[in-house]
Amino acid sequence: MTSAAHRFRPRKDPVQARAVETRDRILDSAARVFARHGYAAGTTNRIAEAADLSVGSLYQYFPNKDSILVELVRRHLDTGRRAVEERLAGVAAATTAEVLAAVVDAMIAVHAEDPALHQVLFEESPRPPELLAELHALEDEVVAVGAGVLAADPTVDVADPELAARLVVTTIESLVHRVVATRDADRRVDLAAFRHELLTLVSRYLGLPAPERTDGRGRRDTADVG
Repeated sequence: MTSAAHRFRPRKDPVQARAVETRDRILDSAARVFARHGYAAGTTNRIAEAADLSVGSLYQYFPNKDSILVELVRRHLDTGRRAVEERLAGVAAATTAEVLAAVVDAMIAVHAEDPALHQVLFEESPRPPELLAELHALEDEVVAVGAGVLAADPTVDVADPELAARLVVTTIESLVHRVVATRDADRRVDLAAFRHELLTLVSRYLGLPAPERTDGRGRRDTADVG
């Protein structure tokens, strides 16, 4: 393995409970530091101070801040995967519209929690080949599931379910990242309105009816019903 590859890897994978707790404390502290200070000013000194550790102790777990950022990206991916799975578990035998809503709701919830951190993770974080491969594998996994849903739904109007699923997945991911995960308060939007417009966009592309507008908690908004 090259030294460049080592740059993005943790120094060790802790097993003992105390070491696991210390590693998690470093990652939690790093998340706060990067969210507040951004990538350039999110130094290992600041992270160690926030974790109440010496820099030397931090370096026992991570060789540099880039390796910490890569682990935070992986943790974000795991959180997103679990969020989608939990949402889908609540809609057994779901329709395509319910699957779309579950995925969009999960993505918005994950990114709205700490938009400043997610902007650092996906706009400033390094992307070593190993991490890119993981990102592509996860995307392919979601696309395969989506293609199966689309192919089984006779109301969906697409020529190629796999291509349509890839377009839908990348559209949702890209727009949620750009619109929800932003530091700029002037660019933030009403999440309920954004949800409705995003679901309308992908639903109409698939030849499905646009969803009813809701108040953000799943209740129909009768104000715009004629």
